[in-house]
Amino acid sequence: MNPRLFWSLLLGALVLFGVPLTILFLRTHEKVTETVVLPPQGEASYNPLYVLGQALRADGIEVQSRQRLDLAQMPLAATDTLVLLQDTADMPPRTAQALLDWVDTGGHLLLRTQPPAEDDASSTQGPLLDRIGVDSLFHGSDCQPFHVVDDPSHVEFCGGRRFSLGFQANATAERRWGGNDGLVFARLPHGKGRIDVLADMDVMRGEGPNASTRRRPVDAVARDGLHDLSHRDLTRYLLDPNYGRGTVWLVYGSRPPSLGARIFYQGWPLWVPLLLAILGWLWSRAQRFGSALPAPVIERRSLLEHVRASGELLLRFGHGARLYQAVQALFLHRLRLRAPVAAALDGAARDQAIAAVLQWPVSRVTSALTPPSPHDSSALRERIRLLLQMRSLL
Repeated sequence: MNPRLFWSLLLGALVLFGVPLTILFLRTHEKVTETVVLPPQGEASYNPLYVLGQALRADGIEVQSRQRLDLAQMPLAATDTLVLLQDTADMPPRTAQALLDWVDTGGHLLLRTQPPAEDDASSTQGPLLDRIGVDSLFHGSDCQPFHVVDDPSHVEFCGGRRFSLGFQANATAERRWGGNDGLVFARLPHGKGRIDVLADMDVMRGEGPNASTRRRPVDAVARDGLHDLSHRDLTRYLLDPNYGRGTVWLVYGSRPPSLGARIFYQGWPLWVPLLLAILGWLWSRAQRFGSALPAPVIERRSLLEHVRASGELLLRFGHGARLYQAVQALFLHRLRLRAPVAAALDGAARDQAIAAVLQWPVSRVTSALTPPSPHDSSALRERIRLLLQMRSLL
């Protein structure tokens, strides 16, 4: 075909079919922009105060994040703020007193009560809450109404444990927030500093207590944690005493996921195909399933078994004399090698010579060298036994 004609036909086909298809695609499809929030990665996946730290850094405040409270590695200054999300129920008394001494110099401590336990009888609150005047913890976790202009039914502190203050702490408290069933927030003066006790710190988290790692629309995430505008205002109020004066220490009290957990939950696109490949290879290499078959009989080629079978055959057909003659010939061959003088004799002289060599009675040697009756199997066995014994003694 002429190349010019070929390209002309190809161009015509493209115009004939391509233009209608393009018009149909543009008429039946619409460009849509969708924003999807991905699950948190890195430190944000295990540090619930990560978003708070980033927000404070964006505001020009120095922030330090720690997994656990370690006063030896945390040089707390008098103008610093410590947000203690870590549970303080099992805090050592010495550490609790060191924290109170630091607050006494002007520090600001924010801590929460012990989270609700599965066992309602458990009421351990730890030495730190005891020393600042928290009298008791309540097991109820009713939500506390929080006035918001555009959300009249807004509530907070739904997942924490309310508390009550002792007489002295209740008398000196600067701020109290709660109801008849307990307090959800109290600001207590301690020396030159302040201590804020909260029922929970969900308002400071990156996401709320019911946050999920699944992909969700933006408006759903915006109602959780610091994504909520009212939570930002409340967090700013809680951090107010030393805000902008020193370092903010965030102790989130949770452990990062282990390497095994990361491999299991995040590396499954790699290890699942490898596992299936290994299982398939094992399946292909495995034996067929079914009933167990007996092992094939191995061909027996032992010389002793052949000799024994030949002797049993000769005995069965009455040819025992041939067996005796074979054993006697074997004995005489050994005799010629070990005692040629005795082997050269014949008759009674040979018997006496053999008896002298073996130190046996002459009658026993004569009995062994005398052929038995063809049908006397017991005499045959006895003479063969004597000949073999005599041969072994030479």
